[in-house]
Amino acid sequence: MSVKLRLRRDGSKKRPFYHLVAADSRRARNGRFIEELGYYNPIVAAAAEPTLVLKDDRIRYWLSVGAQPSETAAALLKKKGLMERTVPKTTKAPVAADTTAAPTTAAPATTTPEAPAAVDETATAASPEEVTEAAGEIVPAADGDATA
Repeated sequence: MSVKLRLRRDGSKKRPFYHLVAADSRRARNGRFIEELGYYNPIVAAAAEPTLVLKDDRIRYWLSVGAQPSETAAALLKKKGLMERTVPKTTKAPVAADTTAAPTTAAPATTTPEAPAAVDETATAASPEEVTEAAGEIVPAADGDATA
């Protein structure tokens, strides 16, 4: 069972109110949950900040046992300082090319359908029929029968 920390929506139409919950990732957004960890009220007076109340110790526990927060929940946890700022998982660091390695002189591995596959020079000479069979083409036999 993978546990997600996510927001459960409550409140009336156009007046959202969210509860931060630990829930099984297979459950519905407002379905059964394991534990309620806090709440978030984005609708408040214009002069005040949105209300965010969290159970710090329980959130740290769930993160320590491997619970994954949703994107929105992670943003709220970072705002409260409960989650370290990290690089998003979707972006990967570029792999640096090793400039000290000797350059390779091998031919590219791609072949076109028209060109036969590269033949190893140390191998014995192959007949034209064997080369086309190795390339995956069907060649009629010398006596006129088709081979499959």
